[in-house]
Amino acid sequence: MITLDARGKVCPLPVIEAKKALEAAPAGEIVAVTVDNEIAVQNLQKMAAHKGLTSEARQEGDQEFTVEIKVSGSESQNKGQEGQTIAKSNQEDSVSLVEGRRTGMVVVLASRCMGSGEEKLGKTLMKGFVYALTQQDVLPETVLLYNSGAYLSCKDSDSLEDLLLLESRGVEILTCGTCLNYYELSEKLGVGTATNMYEIVEKQTGASLIIRP
Repeated sequence: MITLDARGKVCPLPVIEAKKALEAAPAGEIVAVTVDNEIAVQNLQKMAAHKGLTSEARQEGDQEFTVEIKVSGSESQNKGQEGQTIAKSNQEDSVSLVEGRRTGMVVVLASRCMGSGEEKLGKTLMKGFVYALTQQDVLPETVLLYNSGAYLSCKDSDSLEDLLLLESRGVEILTCGTCLNYYELSEKLGVGTATNMYEIVEKQTGASLIIRP
């Protein structure tokens, strides 16, 4: 049995760590993940169901739960099969993949917060979104950052490391130059390049899919 302690880890870390363990586990192995809230339990079981795997959850204490997921076959093989399915689907839908990136997919980060409401929560959600983006099997072609989203691509940003990882995998990272100037961040850009409104419009009008968290 492979055991993971994900207590205290915010979404999406428990799911991502479990997913990686499952992909490395041999057939018949059980991956047991300990978490500290019921939402994490639900997320883990949804991930298992999505992969066609069986799971069992039990409560160990007031704030302690264990989810056991059984590997029915080599997850590395399953992952390869999923890749073939994606490729087939993409061919049918005329979607082009280049080295794991979907041509025409643009992610727009127009704020350093995700959603509306409490700013602290919004920043936490955005950090989780950018990290989860790095863990996808299919990456976007371009990430556009403007307005307060410009903070995300600058030095000292909690998301800088994840954006650098995306860039290393060939994802184009573009930050609005006007926004950098407005927030006095021009000297702090830490990843990608500055861009202009013409290119921002061009990228979005030419996109086949736009993601806005």
